[in-house]
Amino acid sequence: MLTAGLMALHREILLFAVVGLAIGGLDDLMVDALFLFRRCWRNLTIYARHPRMTTATLPASCSPGSIAIFIPAWREADVIGPMLRHALACWPQDDFRIFVGIYPNDPETLNMVAPVAAGDPRIIIGVNPRPGPSTKADCLNTLWRAMIDMEGRIGRPFKAVLLHDAEDVVHPDEIRLFDFMIDRFPLVQLPVLPLRGRGGWLARAIGNHYGDEFAENHGKALTVREALGASIPSAGVACAFERHMLGRLVDPIHEGPFDPSSLTEDYEAGLRIAHMGGRGVFVRMRDRTGALVATREYFPDSIHAAVKQKARWMVGISLAGWDRMGWHGGPAEWWMRIRDRRATLAAFVLFAAYLALILWALIAAIGIVVPFLQPPLPPLINGLLWCNLGLMLWRTIMRALFVGRAYGWHHGLMAIPRTVIANYIAILAARRAMALYARSLLGQPLTWDKTQHSFPDLKTEP
Repeated sequence: MLTAGLMALHREILLFAVVGLAIGGLDDLMVDALFLFRRCWRNLTIYARHPRMTTATLPASCSPGSIAIFIPAWREADVIGPMLRHALACWPQDDFRIFVGIYPNDPETLNMVAPVAAGDPRIIIGVNPRPGPSTKADCLNTLWRAMIDMEGRIGRPFKAVLLHDAEDVVHPDEIRLFDFMIDRFPLVQLPVLPLRGRGGWLARAIGNHYGDEFAENHGKALTVREALGASIPSAGVACAFERHMLGRLVDPIHEGPFDPSSLTEDYEAGLRIAHMGGRGVFVRMRDRTGALVATREYFPDSIHAAVKQKARWMVGISLAGWDRMGWHGGPAEWWMRIRDRRATLAAFVLFAAYLALILWALIAAIGIVVPFLQPPLPPLINGLLWCNLGLMLWRTIMRALFVGRAYGWHHGLMAIPRTVIANYIAILAARRAMALYARSLLGQPLTWDKTQHSFPDLKTEP
């Protein structure tokens, strides 16, 4: 009876898992097919006749302007100083102001920013009137008000608002690129390229799995999203908004364009701009050396920190996004929003798949000790298993290719076993996200559940 019960449970869980995996796999396959078709078409019709533009051949903006750079900082004393000095060294001739948002109960961060600001008037400190942590959106709104005040003093508006984080390694050409592209689009997103992990093998694997995911998302998914005419969500870093378009998002209650009750205010801003008719663009351009113009940074390298970060993303995009952002737009937009919001459900499908595998192993072990007749799997489940095997092999090849393209063939091959770690983190993050979201529904406010950051030694690291 125990064995029969285990087999019945196994089949129910297996059916849920194989159906969910098949739907997700076919969804990813459609994105892959669109990407490959688009790439081949552009290679034949455009790049066969015209060379690819680089920042070396990028013309100057027809209407150059000053760019306001927002950097929210809550307990970022370890990284904010080196980040600001590196940014100032990268952009010696560019027209910009850096607005750094700090909190009155975070003197350590202020002590790191103040000496840099004292030596360069392009850095402006915005102090939040409330003690931290609030939310990142609340800190960004503080910087918005500081920018408005600066515009009143200099007598002219900024051209664009650029978002960066305190741990970002910026690219020397990005200000020029944003200045040119903002003439044409109200939202411009550049790629994010995580730095390779450091430390022991587990810490490296956790840090590197972010690189695996961004290599696909910012190497393929966003280009397909743009080609379909769907909204381009802001990644929160390396993203610029046209100043007046962002101003249209301002809520008089919050005195800024970002909703303080949101944990993914950057993502929502991109969707809201698209809803107002603004078109975002994702730009992959290389510099004169052939390197990608992208923002680089270290991501969390521990299970706990990675779970915290991904749970925040899940709450803001996958759970709260259903009721906060709705289902505006046409079929392409609906499809992309479903892809955005499937993360939590996908984690439960993965959990079911691993649980089905464990149950299968347990039943097989019992069969060795106490032989019994196992009925064959139903044709539906058997067919879906073979379908999922094919889809899994395809996904594995695609991930290895995109990671190899971004980081080299060795990292591309290692992305295959790192999938297990990525799945484990996703499952734990989904559990945490559900708990956080449930608490928010009961009235507990969401706060800035940030992770600790580090900045690379640029003298020894690429």
